[in-house]
Amino acid sequence: MIDNASIESLKNSIDIVDVIGSFIELRKAGANYKANCPFHGEKTPSFVVSPSKQIYHCFGCGVGGDSIKFVMELEKLSYPESIEKLASMNNFSLTYTKGSSDYSDAKRVLEAIGQWYTKNLNRNETAMKYLLDRGVSQSSIENFEIGYVPGGQEVMQFLQSALLPLPKAAEAGIIAQSENGKGYYARLVERITFPIYSASASIVGFGGRTITNHPAKYINSPQTKLFNKSRLLYGYHLAKESIYKNKKIIICEGYLDVVMFHQAGFKEAVAGMGTALTTEHLPMLRKGDPKVILAYDGDKAGVAAALKASQMLSVAGFDGGVVLFPDGQDPADLIAKGQSEAVAKLLREAKPLIPFVLEKIVSMYDLHDPRAKEAAFGAIKQYIDTLSPIIKDAYIPTAATLLGLSPSFFGKETQPSRARENFTQKRDDVAQLSILKTLIEKPALIDNVLSVMDIQTFGGYEALFSALINGQNDHPGLVGLSIDEGYAVMDDAELNKTLLQILTIHYMTKLKTIPKDTTMTADKKMFLLKKIKMDILPRLKKGELVACDPSL
Repeated sequence: MIDNASIESLKNSIDIVDVIGSFIELRKAGANYKANCPFHGEKTPSFVVSPSKQIYHCFGCGVGGDSIKFVMELEKLSYPESIEKLASMNNFSLTYTKGSSDYSDAKRVLEAIGQWYTKNLNRNETAMKYLLDRGVSQSSIENFEIGYVPGGQEVMQFLQSALLPLPKAAEAGIIAQSENGKGYYARLVERITFPIYSASASIVGFGGRTITNHPAKYINSPQTKLFNKSRLLYGYHLAKESIYKNKKIIICEGYLDVVMFHQAGFKEAVAGMGTALTTEHLPMLRKGDPKVILAYDGDKAGVAAALKASQMLSVAGFDGGVVLFPDGQDPADLIAKGQSEAVAKLLREAKPLIPFVLEKIVSMYDLHDPRAKEAAFGAIKQYIDTLSPIIKDAYIPTAATLLGLSPSFFGKETQPSRARENFTQKRDDVAQLSILKTLIEKPALIDNVLSVMDIQTFGGYEALFSALINGQNDHPGLVGLSIDEGYAVMDDAELNKTLLQILTIHYMTKLKTIPKDTTMTADKKMFLLKKIKMDILPRLKKGELVACDPSL
């Protein structure tokens, strides 16, 4: 049981703006802060946070309370769990009248294993040589607490010798239970380790880089009560003072990039957890109101990630720019070669977010082809229309110049309805676009969808579906769809239900079009109509996904 005095001390040490601002974006509104309510869908902010009263209230749905109540409702936690979550977020040590908590136990395991990892580094010549060859200094190794994890058996032996309960180590993400449920195994083995901290400098997990050429170059801790990769940025606890002071944050791709940036004096650098930036990162990025610099590799993956992040950030109203490091090099390589001044110059000359997005979208089309030019215009206009009116007005001339069009094309009367790549052309077709967005986020499901649908089934979205299955992740329509909050990523059950609906409509339409088809013989028409009526539609009605028939 948590001591009541400890709870009161926690309440007095936290600020509701910081707490809620860690989950959703807050905007200053006089003496208070406002946001779109996270508990009900709305477009006009009615959710108000009062720093003076330390409470929140939504004038739309009526919810309200203090920091603890907010975490309870949003994370679906009990009262004690919410207190422990808040304590963990703020690196606050609770006291207990009896027993302990999952949070404190997990933190104890992470701290102990982290210290063991750091001691192991000096004992492994291969790991140490790798770091020194990459230019990492001893002071950086100590500052970032870089370590090394040996074989799985040694991990298990350490946990037992340190009297760390295996179930607690599993809850902390250090080990996992075997598939047969009869034992545990270490998640990280034979890897250089990078401890990951929350913004309040509380350890929450680890990242590990292979030194044995394992196919997975990097592995992170799994999702736990403490570790949520979509709300974490590596190195933020060390960078936040400089971020607030210099009003700048540098976002790069890897752990070593962050280490080397800091080593060279660019102490505003952070990195994602091996995934692209998401809208869940925005509240953290908003703190201190910094200029956001995206510092990515110049390869195809880096450009695609920069384009997606730039669109998301600019639509959310962030100021910033993009730096793509040339010749296949990353920031860590350049700094290790003593080219810190060249890196500083690249950062100073960062391409502003909006011009970067506009140029990259246009570069994907052959403007000498009228149809491609129309499609490029559709993609550009879709993006421009997501910006605030003043920003939009400022960049219309730039967009028009890139396309070789008159700015008048971007007037309100313009309807780029023929640009098939512009995924907004059929806003009412939520089902197909939701399927596409789901496949963007869950590419492993593409084969499942292809088994029951072909490209033609997507109608006006054939081009988007074709780009998706061909791995063209930098296609502007797919990038735009991936950050459009109007379409949800579905779970397996929702996806199957939506596929059933689309297939039913598709085959019902076939019943009307087949009789009018002049290229078919009468016998073939009768066969296909009978197959749809007697076989396909009844199976769909029963909830069975029918494999795509090439003849239809």
